[in-house]
Amino acid sequence: MRVITGIAKGIKLETLEGMDVRPTTDKVKEAIFSSIQFDLYDSLILDLFAGSGQLGIEALSRGAKSAVFVDNSKKSIEIVRKNLEKTKLIDLSQLVYMNSMDYIKLLDKKFDFIFLDPPYNKGILNEILPLLSDKLNNKGQIICEYEQNLKLPDKIENLRLKKSYKYGKIKISIFCYYREDE
Repeated sequence: MRVITGIAKGIKLETLEGMDVRPTTDKVKEAIFSSIQFDLYDSLILDLFAGSGQLGIEALSRGAKSAVFVDNSKKSIEIVRKNLEKTKLIDLSQLVYMNSMDYIKLLDKKFDFIFLDPPYNKGILNEILPLLSDKLNNKGQIICEYEQNLKLPDKIENLRLKKSYKYGKIKISIFCYYREDE
């Protein structure tokens, strides 16, 4: 697992070991960032269920202004810190050791991009997406990585499905902030 492009291009990232760990493949990561690359510069990033932090780190490497990394695993937060130090992106970052649902309920800040890659087969996306509809700036986007058999609606509160992709057993959906009066 490595940073694909930007100021930290080619730097290898550490990840946790174990059966529950599913690092995003380079192919999937490249597809995600190809679809949002022109909107990333100077953006505010939230990487929920951060794991190794690779999605938020890729965004920072490509010109995002700052990123908040949230995970409820102390080991994950330690790995994210190591990866941020290794890529020299730590000064643009905030690390939060907390349950993602609890963090969202307390959050009073808005973001341009929110990355979601929660544990599979637990219904977390259907539970958390409605809570995120008012956490996006105008033209903000939520990028979800999940198991292909999970069904997500096309509309969730102020979110509308923009695109969906399938990569083997993985599905990526991008939701955009939408208001009826626009």
